Amino acid sequence: VSRLVILHEEAEDGNAVPDLTRPVGAVSRAVDNLIKVGYDTCHSSDDRILQADMPPALQRVEASSRLLEDACHMLRVDPYSSIARKKLIEGARGILQGTSALLLCFDESEVRKIIRGCRKVLDYLAVAEVIESMDDLAQFVKDISPWLTRVSRNIDAREKELTHQVHREILLRCMDTVKTLSPIMICAMKIFIQITEESQRGQQEAVENRNYLAQRMTDEMNEIIRVLQLTTYDEDEWDSDNVTVMRKALSAAQSLLTSALDWLADSRARAGATGEKAIRRIVDYSERIAARALPEDARLIRRTVSDITSMTDSLCELRNQGGDSQGLASGCANRLKELVGTKEISGILPGALTNTQRTGGAHPAHTVTGRLEQALRWMDNPGVDDNGLGLQAVKAMTSEARNLSDLLPPTERAKLIDLCVEIDRLADQLADLEHRGLGNSPAAHAIRNQLRNKLRELVDIMKKVITDRVVEDFADISTPLKQFVDAVYAPPTMVNRELNFEEKAHNLNNHSSRCANTALLVAKCGPCKNKKTVEAIIETANQVNAMTPQVIKAGKIRLHNDSDSANQHFDNLRREYTDVLNRLRSHVDDAIDTGDFIRASEQAMRQYTVYCENAIRNNEPQQMVDNTSQIARFGNRVLMTAKNEADNSEEPSFVHR
Repeated sequence: VSRLVILHEEAEDGNAVPDLTRPVGAVSRAVDNLIKVGYDTCHSSDDRILQADMPPALQRVEASSRLLEDACHMLRVDPYSSIARKKLIEGARGILQGTSALLLCFDESEVRKIIRGCRKVLDYLAVAEVIESMDDLAQFVKDISPWLTRVSRNIDAREKELTHQVHREILLRCMDTVKTLSPIMICAMKIFIQITEESQRGQQEAVENRNYLAQRMTDEMNEIIRVLQLTTYDEDEWDSDNVTVMRKALSAAQSLLTSALDWLADSRARAGATGEKAIRRIVDYSERIAARALPEDARLIRRTVSDITSMTDSLCELRNQGGDSQGLASGCANRLKELVGTKEISGILPGALTNTQRTGGAHPAHTVTGRLEQALRWMDNPGVDDNGLGLQAVKAMTSEARNLSDLLPPTERAKLIDLCVEIDRLADQLADLEHRGLGNSPAAHAIRNQLRNKLRELVDIMKKVITDRVVEDFADISTPLKQFVDAVYAPPTMVNRELNFEEKAHNLNNHSSRCANTALLVAKCGPCKNKKTVEAIIETANQVNAMTPQVIKAGKIRLHNDSDSANQHFDNLRREYTDVLNRLRSHVDDAIDTGDFIRASEQAMRQYTVYCENAIRNNEPQQMVDNTSQIARFGNRVLMTAKNEADNSEEPSFVHR
């Protein structure tokens, strides 16, 4: 490449070109070697796309090399020949472009190779639900393990080659999750088989644990496949952005199409097989896309999904009865292709995604801080048409504030709602003035000043409410789980053992919901503008919500089955849940202002001190102990936060103090 650049520059400078026999000869030898390696790669590969795409690129490089040689001979006769210069430039450019095309062909082939491994893992995960004996499980582990190892090794190698840091991080995170979940899923499959074979209680819980873990792994593998195929940095959108969610759902639906069509084409395939499940999951992903698509696209998707669902239901019934189902299967296959799209058919879902991308440019920001900036930008630029974005941002802020008001005492709630009403009124007045062409009038400027002050007041109130919730809900994230674990391991002779279990499970569920909901409020309404942190909070909060019922089900299995497998299964899920909850608290702490958090903690300690004094006066020892413990927890959280600040500070005097 360096030689070609020099040749290119010498051809363009207009001076007499020196004898290029040696540099052109070196390039020709390199090209000959490249072509040999390229054809060897083609012949040894079983990738038909590579075999089709690589020869034209090789031929282009070869032809360009001949141009260089011709130019070299002509320039030896006439160092100023314009035709020779043109050939020199075209040859150099052709080799560079052809080499680039060759590298791209090879790289895409490598990606397809990794994806084939991922799809193999997905195929095994799809049959996890039908493994019902220990022999089958042993074979399943024997089959899937080498593929998991291969995919892991390939992903580790691939991420080092990627230029986008975000893509690298996603691949590593997904692969780490798959590695963590795979032994947990196998343990869940084992406990299901044992419970079934021994006719013990907890079979339904074991089924749900196994299916949840298999689906989690499936989702992670689909995300790996999606990211592997990215060639540009498209992760600059929020993960909750409509277009990104639609793109992920479409990618997952497309990966299931072949399995669905194979099932439809096989008249012997029965209901409940992998292919039928693929159709059901395509329907789920389509609903996810419809929920975010434009109205006309959403109607078309839902109509098509309804047709596919009813046809699949009828097909399952026909096949179970042994009837002729080929006509119906063919019709269903055509509708699926129309929905998802193929090489020949553009597809309804890809069309809906394209239409949403085309029209969904600006939308209110994902955080209150971002929305405040949009609203202020609207007010600071009178006369500039922002397509109603500023007004939408204001309305989104007041909507979130109204939701937050439910967390407040009646007096403070009424005050916050009154403020929201006032802000909405001012925003509507300003929008009306701008609509009438009076955006620069004195009245409009007066409204803007009022609206700015009111919005800042609203943001301060929301920030305080959220910080108070974080202080309260994340003060102690271990006790509810510890009490639940004690209930799970309670001896069978304990009085009201099952009632105690249900009570502690209910407490754990409520605690998890509070933590997750508060975290989501921090993500949406908090002061953090860091995209990565906000996305991490949303993802981790959703994981907490999804994992809690699985931990409770695993606990119920252990409650009724005192075996090593049940113990291991429960411990696996409990540890994973603990890790996720700790991660959530860490993300939330990163997202709120440390000074505000410490001030709110101090206020909470004062409040609980009053409760302690009241308990002492009323001779309520248990209340006094509970309130004292809560004060200690608040103090410990402040200590942890201060230590974290000191660890991250580069100011010696601050650290010393």
